[in-house]
Amino acid sequence: MTINRPGLPGDLPPAELLWARWALVAVLQASEAQESERYPTGAWIDDEGLHFDDCGCTWWTFPRLGEGRYVLYGEDESSGVKWHDMPIDMLAGGPDWLPYDELRDRLKGNELGCVYWYENGAWARAPYPEDLDDDGLDCGLSRFVNRAKTPYLLMDIVDEAGDGPTVDDLLDAVEAGTLTPKLLESLGERPDGEPRDLPAMLRALARASA
Repeated sequence: MTINRPGLPGDLPPAELLWARWALVAVLQASEAQESERYPTGAWIDDEGLHFDDCGCTWWTFPRLGEGRYVLYGEDESSGVKWHDMPIDMLAGGPDWLPYDELRDRLKGNELGCVYWYENGAWARAPYPEDLDDDGLDCGLSRFVNRAKTPYLLMDIVDEAGDGPTVDDLLDAVEAGTLTPKLLESLGERPDGEPRDLPAMLRALARASA
């Protein structure tokens, strides 16, 4: 799936599908150590939603706000929105259910690169000027938007050569809503040699499925 620069609402898959792929990475990366970190990195899930932070050039937050409503916001260093000569109101046209306090705090801190929202089965965003080159959606979110890229986040976590489920098996399951504790328990050792924290993974799965 190709993402334009700047992104278009139609570039994003249905929010439920985007949530599923992102949640899978968060579940497989979950650990008690990550849960206790003040500033986690990688993908994770908490009571506020899904998050991704590479501790460098990109961070994103993806909350579910009930009744088929989602908001996606964050920043990649490729975004030119906040540097545009004419200020761009990233919240223009936004529905009344957006988390405006959080978003406005981010804007005041010059921390926001773009905002997209989802309702009634469709994505939307504020209008952009024609001369905006990029809003960061492609570089920041293609890892979850394009299913073919998601496995690269899991190369050190899932042993494709083992007897357990493959990354494609796990993606199929999470996209179908059938990722279960039993399937996670069937995973073999991590190929990077790190221990797998199954209790943390199950906690993350419960949050993602709630």
